[in-house]
Amino acid sequence: MVLDGTAAPAAIHATSSRTVDDLVEEQERRFVARQPKSRALHARALSSLAGGVTSSWQITRPQPVFISRGEGSRIFDVDGNEYVDLHGGYGAGLAGHAHPAIVEAVTRQVRLGTHFAQPSEDAVVVAELLAGRFGLPLWRFTNSGTEATMDAVHLMRAVTGRDLVVKIEGCYHGHHDSVQVSVAPGEDEDLGAAGHPTGRASSTGIPDAITSLTLVATFNDLESVVRLLREHPRQVAGMIVEPIMMNAGIVHPVPGYLEGLRAVLHEHGALLCFDEVKTGLTVGPGGATRLLGVTPDVVCLAKSLGGGLVAGAVGATTELMGHVASGGYEMVGTFNGNPLSMAACRAVLEEVATDVGYERIAALRSRIDASLTASIERHGLPAHVVSVGAKGCVTFATSPVRNYRDFLRVDDRYNHLHWLAQHNAGVFLPPWGKTEQWMLSVQHDDEDAEMFIDNFERFAAEVSGALRAARSVG
Repeated sequence: MVLDGTAAPAAIHATSSRTVDDLVEEQERRFVARQPKSRALHARALSSLAGGVTSSWQITRPQPVFISRGEGSRIFDVDGNEYVDLHGGYGAGLAGHAHPAIVEAVTRQVRLGTHFAQPSEDAVVVAELLAGRFGLPLWRFTNSGTEATMDAVHLMRAVTGRDLVVKIEGCYHGHHDSVQVSVAPGEDEDLGAAGHPTGRASSTGIPDAITSLTLVATFNDLESVVRLLREHPRQVAGMIVEPIMMNAGIVHPVPGYLEGLRAVLHEHGALLCFDEVKTGLTVGPGGATRLLGVTPDVVCLAKSLGGGLVAGAVGATTELMGHVASGGYEMVGTFNGNPLSMAACRAVLEEVATDVGYERIAALRSRIDASLTASIERHGLPAHVVSVGAKGCVTFATSPVRNYRDFLRVDDRYNHLHWLAQHNAGVFLPPWGKTEQWMLSVQHDDEDAEMFIDNFERFAAEVSGALRAARSVG
């Protein structure tokens, strides 16, 4: 059976759904059996926490996992199971758990006070360090990635005096109204043309009047952005985009795409914002901005910036942030620049996200990439490895994914099965299948990588056997 990037999912589903689904069912039974305390806590939580969890993304099949503690590269669930943590708190875990530098910085600050709603020296140092890393001179702090992208959108509208913004189909930029558009539309919805997606509210509670202010383009398709700018002349305030697309596995920009975006947006009097909440410090010391050599007008950070504490940031040009400094746009928040968060951010920038840390991560990532690729080839799986910096994923298609429409064709059962197999064998990955990425920290080591690699080899052998059995039946 020949599998290509477009036909692979349909062909696999038609020939192997029974055997692959059997593997999933078996792994889910094991998953539930080894976590009775998590099951009991979830049942208890249902009466006081909506859905029994603290975020809707924690409602996972077959059940949520309750965590008791983390140490270095490992986490422990309430049932006492130990895991190599490649979940990384959805990308917040560059430092790992209880990193000595962060523990020391936060402990010191706790004794001095946890909140003043006034600036601190650490906030100045963090802003200076970010300016040096990302090439944007002026910064403000937020408490999350959602707040950062919300302020960025507001700022672009305030500076240009325009209402419309452009985002990419399949990209998540937080849960404020302006970006809750076409985040993860299904194939059964009216998606519009491939190069001209239809904007669709991605959540209930978003008025059509707000959704209509957000235009949707296709990743790696510069012409789709040009078309929108021409259809709405002098009406677009700016565009928010992940320079390396996440939440669809990992999708790299094609050469010239980001440079082209900046040029065409500026030509039309619009601004460019990079959402680096996920890529931020994880793909390198200056994020994708430095890695790819394209500096936007605005950049948004969060997740790993705080070393596990709540923190976000917005950096921008002198012209744009001058609008904030003058009061043209009030970027406010009671906990913005909180001293506890700033102490953690400073420790991350000075003692965690260092050259030594990135060299350690690069060596582990290279080893994992090579080993998983060898397993894929050895067992003839229709898959390939994609990685950047501390992040990586297996995409179950033989052709590269270039945009969200490509991503939709990937069969998620294989990623779910991989998650279950790794979890039951002591490696905790993000639970949302093909959408997510694994995450290395500066505290992971060769033993951690080897466990992940060995688990994948067993998984690949099982899936390969299921495919062979299905072909023989077919």
